[in-house]
Amino acid sequence: MTLASKPVRLALACLLATAATGTVIAQNRPTRTAAAEKMLYKDASQPVAARVEDLLRRMTLEEKVAQMIGIWEKKGDIQDAKGNFSAAKASRAFPNGLGQITRPSDKRGVTASNNAAGVAEDAVNRTAQETADYINAAQRWAVENTRLGIPMIMHEEALHGYVARGATSFPQSIALASSWDPALVERVFGVAAREMRARGANLALAPVVDVARDPRWGRIEETYGEDPHLVGEMGLAAIRGFQGTTLPLKADKVMVTLKHMTGHGQPENGTNVGPANISERTLRENFFPPFQRAVTELPVQAVMASYNEIDGIPSHANKWLLDDVLRREWGYKGSVVSDYFAIKELNTRHKLYGTDMAAAGRRALDAGVDMELPDAEGWSTLAAMVKSGQVPVSQVDNAVRRILTMKFQMGLFENPYADARTAEAKTATPDAIALAREAAVRSMVLLKNQNNLLPLDPAKVGRMLVVGTHARDTPIGGYSDVPKHVVSVLEGMQQAAQGRFSVDYAEGVRLTRSRQWAADKVELVPASENAPLIEEAVRKAASADTILLVLGQNEQLSREAWADQHLGDRQKLDLIGEQNELARRLFATGKPVLVVLLNGGPLAATYLDATAPAILEGWYLGQETGHAVADVVLGRANPGGKLPVTVPRSEGQLPIFYNHKPTSRRGYLFDTTAPLYPFGYGLSYTSFTVGAPKLAKTTIGRDETVRVSVDVANTGRRAGDEVVQLYVRDDEATVTRPVLELKHFQRVTLQPGERRTVTFDLKPNDLAFWNVDMKHVVEPGTFTISTGNSSTQLKTATLTVR
Repeated sequence: MTLASKPVRLALACLLATAATGTVIAQNRPTRTAAAEKMLYKDASQPVAARVEDLLRRMTLEEKVAQMIGIWEKKGDIQDAKGNFSAAKASRAFPNGLGQITRPSDKRGVTASNNAAGVAEDAVNRTAQETADYINAAQRWAVENTRLGIPMIMHEEALHGYVARGATSFPQSIALASSWDPALVERVFGVAAREMRARGANLALAPVVDVARDPRWGRIEETYGEDPHLVGEMGLAAIRGFQGTTLPLKADKVMVTLKHMTGHGQPENGTNVGPANISERTLRENFFPPFQRAVTELPVQAVMASYNEIDGIPSHANKWLLDDVLRREWGYKGSVVSDYFAIKELNTRHKLYGTDMAAAGRRALDAGVDMELPDAEGWSTLAAMVKSGQVPVSQVDNAVRRILTMKFQMGLFENPYADARTAEAKTATPDAIALAREAAVRSMVLLKNQNNLLPLDPAKVGRMLVVGTHARDTPIGGYSDVPKHVVSVLEGMQQAAQGRFSVDYAEGVRLTRSRQWAADKVELVPASENAPLIEEAVRKAASADTILLVLGQNEQLSREAWADQHLGDRQKLDLIGEQNELARRLFATGKPVLVVLLNGGPLAATYLDATAPAILEGWYLGQETGHAVADVVLGRANPGGKLPVTVPRSEGQLPIFYNHKPTSRRGYLFDTTAPLYPFGYGLSYTSFTVGAPKLAKTTIGRDETVRVSVDVANTGRRAGDEVVQLYVRDDEATVTRPVLELKHFQRVTLQPGERRTVTFDLKPNDLAFWNVDMKHVVEPGTFTISTGNSSTQLKTATLTVR
């Protein structure tokens, strides 16, 4: 070998090494500058995949790792003492750039006690313009002050509207689910996306598509209920609202993050983050479907892993879940995002690797997690782990490739900035407030209406007494900031009463010292303090003609338990404190008492059910609570919501959900297995008839679709809404099947005397199940097809599959 040939051979060896290991050779040297080489990744006319690969090959290892992390608790490293973004501090702390900023609207790093996923106890977060200014300054640093100019993801919470100061607050998720109205949900989250993007946010940590099968779980309020089909339909609607159906994103849309994969909604003991002791079949039949539909039907780019374990494997360490199922089986191409602190919790909560954070980080990356939130902990030494050979650079490249794809699809390289001057004007606009009111009205469920007490005739109300601490201090649920204005029930009734009847108020019963969702301590108000308040309410009731009694919960009494010192799950499901005693005393006056429930989770309120003449379930109705309650109570609107969960009579019935197996619910010695209120239940101010299903064909092949027609008629005197529900039961399967499975539904509005035929296409997937070999198949045999207006009021027909 000649000396002249040695450099050639060395160059060839370097080229081969680069091809074999991704970009290891390039990690320790900078790439050429823009002046020396055209940067394809900055050319918007090029395909996204080509732009991603061009950018990826230019990045050092440290720049890649920087894309995989966010910042939240350490925001002080990138902002000054007043909370303004500091380019100089950011460059010192993150010389290789930064992937994303966690919740830029909050003042983390300024307020020391800002220790919650939502609003802190004493934090006043940024206004619309302040948030846009902050984000613009941060993006300007990323684009202009880092070597490759990669813009950042700005993620925010958006469970029932954008969780930011002044943004529109819509009904909580469990309430939106009660609307059984996907078109409404799509509109709601279209507004949320518009308000987020106006401030510069581009990724929502929503929707929650967990199926919730334990009402003790405090996070049930964040879900769309217990049924995989209903959850799937509502989840798809939310995604369409947030990000549309195509990519790249439009200017008023944001990406979504599906939460939380999975099994999260049926934890052991009903306590948050408890093990999900469920089988693969249960996962596939109940918990997987909303996630699978979302990632296969819409261009979802982010899925968040859940905190819990399944069969001994935490989701953030579960390669079968995140890689085999999500990516390989379902074909998902997007990113997997860690839940807050979840990689660290592989050690601190799940006790996997002692104090070895690097080991937890390696496990999560190998399982398929791409982004660590809210800060870098498990991946704080990731670059060193790659250099030492503990982590293949290909795993880093795969994660960064997915993250960069998301950023290009967001359009951030072309337009990373918000128009700060218009951010405030685009927040809580009149149309958004009107939609919040409409959504609240459509989300209410009429549980009881003895002797047609409701709706009230304003001319006959006389003197109304509104009772309840939360009739005046109205809760709106977890994952909320402070809207511009929350209309209390008292305010709503006072406005509606002007010139027609008088409204008085009594507090009745106080529940907790605070209703601050983020506060760790929950202190119940003692009975001795409530006793004189009850007496005052009874005295005022003596001169009232009508009583509106607001009972239920607040944000502290059923909530996310995110730490051992911050609990939120419930052992008992009846009303807290002296609420039943207050109700008993008011019922004893003989005055008409209508009850409005504001609550986060199902209430086993058996005394109210037995005694109250009228009950409206509102859940948390958002900022327009008072107006919506007045609309329904006074008959300006007719309630048409249905329960998205089964409401138990007692905790001893748990677990209780409508789609149980045939051997379940045999009976108890001294009580019934029947729920207090069944899934899909809800009354109206009018009456409806829902006919039996009419099948276009009574016999079909296993790969055929059959049309099912259902006649529905309004037989009452008011216009109203009915939800036509279609259920399936496989009568002859080779594994046990649920007694009922919801497969289709449609909410329809009918005038008095109007009749309509609703049609559904029953497809092979509606009849399929996971057989003994864990294959998704349709088996021949008979199926009972049922239609009605709840899971217990049904008419049937038989379909034969040959």
